[in-house]
Amino acid sequence: MSKYDLSFQPPLMNAAGTLGFAPGRRAALDWTQFGAFITNPISLEPRAPAQERNCLTFPGGFLLRTGFPNPGLRQVLRRYALRWARSPLSVIVHLLVQRSEDLPWQVRLLEAAEGVTGVELGLPPDVDPETAQSWVSAAAGELPLIVRVPMERALALAPVVMDAGAAAVSLGAPRGALSAPNGKFQEGRLYGPAVFPLALHTARRLSQMKLPVIGAGGVYHPAQVEAMLAAGAIAVQLDAVLWRGGLPSPENPLR
Repeated sequence: MSKYDLSFQPPLMNAAGTLGFAPGRRAALDWTQFGAFITNPISLEPRAPAQERNCLTFPGGFLLRTGFPNPGLRQVLRRYALRWARSPLSVIVHLLVQRSEDLPWQVRLLEAAEGVTGVELGLPPDVDPETAQSWVSAAAGELPLIVRVPMERALALAPVVMDAGAAAVSLGAPRGALSAPNGKFQEGRLYGPAVFPLALHTARRLSQMKLPVIGAGGVYHPAQVEAMLAAGAIAVQLDAVLWRGGLPSPENPLR
């Protein structure tokens, strides 16, 4: 992927929050199957884990609540900029929005980082269209900007962020709630095979709207990657399947 386009070859990448801040040297993955690497979500200031972080299973998947802990953009740059520069993959940095006025200079910092070829802007689940538009406008720069929209609100938000300067949209994990062992209701992001039908439907609808979409959600098999691409997605992000070693293959059919 060049510095000024969004052509992914192969059209496969990890989703933010799955593989850390740089491609791992020891990860049991074939990096030649990936067209880009997306970092964990990064905020401007250090961010602690959620107080009620949890992982709750349900038939077909699990609910995850973490709070997106990270050391903050400056520390991430100090620790990982050299690895990004040496990475065999193009690196896309996922930014968490805190204040719109901080976004322009955050993006300028990333434009100066060797190996960084794009920015993915993560929108919170409750963002309104007007705020989303202002954030995307503030983050627009030399690097291609992907905007990760909440899956369940993608059809409404995607046209807004594209008009504001996004190069493409990606699909954030949908949210749900489960009853925790302590009897309290726990909200969080939903992962697992049960998410795939909604993800495929959303990617297909966005493609029909002539919007460039990176499909994601519940992809656990190569056939599902092909289905996403056939539905019009320009690329596909993998999430929880990567914690099982990646997509199954003829050599490893039980992954």
